Amino acid sequence: MEDRKVRVRDIDICYRTIGKGFPLVMIMGLTANMDWWDPEFINALSKKYHLVLFDNRGAGRTETPPGEFSIKQFADDTAGLMDALGIERAHILGVSMGGMIAQELALNYPWKVEKLVLCVTFCGGDKTVYASSEVLQKLTDLSGTLEERVRRFLALLFPEEWLSQNPNYLVEFTKRYMIAPTSDANAARQFMATTKFNTYDRLPEIQCPTLVACGSKDILIPPENSRIIAERIPGARLVEFEGAGHAFISQCRDKFLEILFNFLG
Repeated sequence: MEDRKVRVRDIDICYRTIGKGFPLVMIMGLTANMDWWDPEFINALSKKYHLVLFDNRGAGRTETPPGEFSIKQFADDTAGLMDALGIERAHILGVSMGGMIAQELALNYPWKVEKLVLCVTFCGGDKTVYASSEVLQKLTDLSGTLEERVRRFLALLFPEEWLSQNPNYLVEFTKRYMIAPTSDANAARQFMATTKFNTYDRLPEIQCPTLVACGSKDILIPPENSRIIAERIPGARLVEFEGAGHAFISQCRDKFLEILFNFLG
């Protein structure tokens, strides 16, 4: 699973591929890069699909030219990466901001999307149910050491009870986080892109089979947002994991994998 770079539009995107089978493009969220994916989750998926993991513009090892970011721009980057790798059509899975990117990809490049998986995301605009001011304050708190910031961040991703029962996860995730952390300036550019994003009126145009998934205790992107998306996309299926937070993929890995394999086929 070697990291490579390929020229896409105005940037060199850092990516890696793993596994064989039908392509599954994995789109990460705000400030995140491909090191953030749960290793056991990726290992299980790679036994059935050809996974494409990559760092979004401004994250990890992908180049960051000057200027504002937009979610549509991220979607154009993803489509360009697929073209550069010779992938005509793929399943698309997006998490958080990656789910926003996946929505724009399905709307602007429908011929590239076989099946769509939208995890813990929102559709933007005035229909969005935002996190509380307290949560947003913690999310943007840059005080303390990098390790302290990671611990504070994980408390937003998982219920405290789960974290206390899984102390090794904190250690292991911190190691992955430290490999290629996103700069504060690029994090701000990505965050601003999410504030200008809005697909609510266009969601009924999505025609591909769609799975929407979230955790019932997500405090970063409350589950009401996933319910809105599932109601707007024709035939979409909604799965809500009881007691799970924003990082439900790690918290409910085996259950989600079973649902995912059944959905993707």
